[in-house]
Amino acid sequence: MKILFITATRIGDAVLSTGALDHFIRTYPDAEITVACGPLVAGLFAPAPRVVRVIALKKESWGRHWWRLLQETMMQEWDIIVDLRNSAVSRILRGKKKFIWRGSEKNGHKVEQIAAVIGAAPPPAPILWPDHIAQTEADRLIPGGAPFIAIGPTANWAGKAWPAENFIALVNAMTASGSILEGARVAVFAAPGEEAAALPVLNALPTHQRIDMIAKASPLTAAAAIRRAEIYIGNDSGLTHIAAAVGTPTLALFGYGWPELYRPWGSRAAYIRTPETPEQLLEGRSTDSITSSLMGSLTVTAAVEAAVRLWDKTR
Repeated sequence: MKILFITATRIGDAVLSTGALDHFIRTYPDAEITVACGPLVAGLFAPAPRVVRVIALKKESWGRHWWRLLQETMMQEWDIIVDLRNSAVSRILRGKKKFIWRGSEKNGHKVEQIAAVIGAAPPPAPILWPDHIAQTEADRLIPGGAPFIAIGPTANWAGKAWPAENFIALVNAMTASGSILEGARVAVFAAPGEEAAALPVLNALPTHQRIDMIAKASPLTAAAAIRRAEIYIGNDSGLTHIAAAVGTPTLALFGYGWPELYRPWGSRAAYIRTPETPEQLLEGRSTDSITSSLMGSLTVTAAVEAAVRLWDKTR
């Protein structure tokens, strides 16, 4: 059984597709699966059971990356082709059965839409497979000790990032004397290139409390580390989907975004959003003109209350 699974380049979309991959892993225990995805997320798929090859597709002009994928896969007659990118490649390749995302699946959460494409019910939940290497590196970066909270204070666009001072106030409230995580350490996560947005949160913490995970870990190592956290709180970002996929209680903070489509998935995940809709937050401006947070109206009090509710629910 040969399966080709074509999926995303961005972390969030890639994570949301892992439940579909797991569905085929469980349904066809004799399968040999090839995954085609973006370079950033290739490491998330490599340790998955029955994945024998990961093709990392770096985007090239004129769609040449799709031509390369065709060259690398056309000699194989595939039993199943799953194409969540709606590419021409899946139309050209030989396959006994094809499941193709056509962009017409508009109802429900992205996980539910993917489930509709592959005909899976109930929708298969996202899952990650941190291997021994990722876990060993995560343990090195976050040694044993007091429990810790994981924080994701960055996003791929300034408008979607809750103000740093709000994150600081949040962790202070949650770790203060008498709070739910009194004395807990705080691990601040961010990707390379996001240092300037994350460092103010880290530097505001007492030295004994801070754990620096800023530009320190691959997505899979971050998954292994966050899996050990008591709770994760972060913006609408790929890291938030990673946290939910490894089963850590996850609170997502939304402003300009659509939680009905992209909230973190799972019974241990929740979200809170600004009182305003995305349209109200922009007020007729273009997204390109936004250089600072649009999430100031989401109060620290509301976020702390949501975190406490999630904590109580998942105990």
